[in-house]
Order: sequence, then C-alpha cells, then structure tokens
Amino acid sequence: DEVFICNVLKCRPPNNRDPSSEEASNCSAYLQRQIAMLQPKVILVVGRIAAQNLLASDQAIGRMRGRQHAYNGIPVIVTYHPAYLLRKPSEKRKSWADLLQLKKLL
Repeated sequence: DEVFICNVLKCRPPNNRDPSSEEASNCSAYLQRQIAMLQPKVILVVGRIAAQNLLASDQAIGRMRGRQHAYNGIPVIVTYHPAYLLRKPSEKRKSWADLLQLKKLL
C-alpha cells in the first residue's frame, strides 16, 4: 500500500502558529484537488487543525476521534497529532486504537 501526506496549508505560518481560516481557505482548492487525484481508500487526519479544516467542523479532536467520518465519500479516521502525543504520552493508547480502526478499513 502507498501512503501520501498532504497538509492543509502549503506553507508554514510564521512562528508555527495555527493557520487562520483565510489561509486554510486559500489552500483548500489545492488540497481538494490532491485528494481527488489520489483517490485514497481512506484518509487518516492527524491533528485538530487538519480535522477541523478537512471535515468543516469546530468540534474538539477528542470528540471527532474514535468514530468514522467521510470526506466526499472517502472514509476518514481522525487521530491526535504526534506533537500532542509527545506532550501527553498517556493519549498514545487512543491513537493506537485509531490506527487499528484505520487498518480495518484497509
């Protein structure tokens, strides 16, 4: 199986801050086109920013993970960002469960 990594933004905001909604909107057509061209079997969304932007939601990531979502008919699994897991190792078990859910979809 192949893996392709996409980002909500095509550049990093100054000081590694969260992207503004305008910045994400400016890059959304490019991201949508990447996904359409790749035709993935499943999408693993890593982190709050990616999850909220791709799924057009303002829900907390803790509420979004643990269940299947969809993006244009493609199954989507949401999990925590690795940087968050480094700060909060106790959440790794939840991310492992998310990866097992992803594996079932494949």
